Amino acid sequence: QVQLVESGGGLVEAGGSLRLSCAASGSFFSIARVGWYRQAPGKQRESVAVITSRGSTNYADSVKGRFTLSRDNAKNTVYLQRDSLKPEDTAAYYCNVVARLERDGTLYDYWGQGTQVTVSS
Repeated sequence: QVQLVESGGGLVEAGGSLRLSCAASGSFFSIARVGWYRQAPGKQRESVAVITSRGSTNYADSVKGRFTLSRDNAKNTVYLQRDSLKPEDTAAYYCNVVARLERDGTLYDYWGQGTQVTVSS
């Protein structure tokens, strides 16, 4: 199985920056995809940014040009650098990992506990 630890959330002024991290640990064969999602009060959870095992990325239109994904494979960690933050970015951010527990095994979906990001006006 996979355990995810998210960190880097907090309170920041509009225009500031935050870097979120998602570290994966446990027993697994490979990770197929890592994604960041967010959920604001009264709204559904939405995809923010996704990176595949090949390194390709996909960003929501609302964050393109401001958020950047990166990987540190040696540490099994994915980072989300977020610049020019806006009050609209305020939400709970969740890391999602799709992984195989064994070679050619079934893909499973794992979620972190989330980290709160609050952007003040």
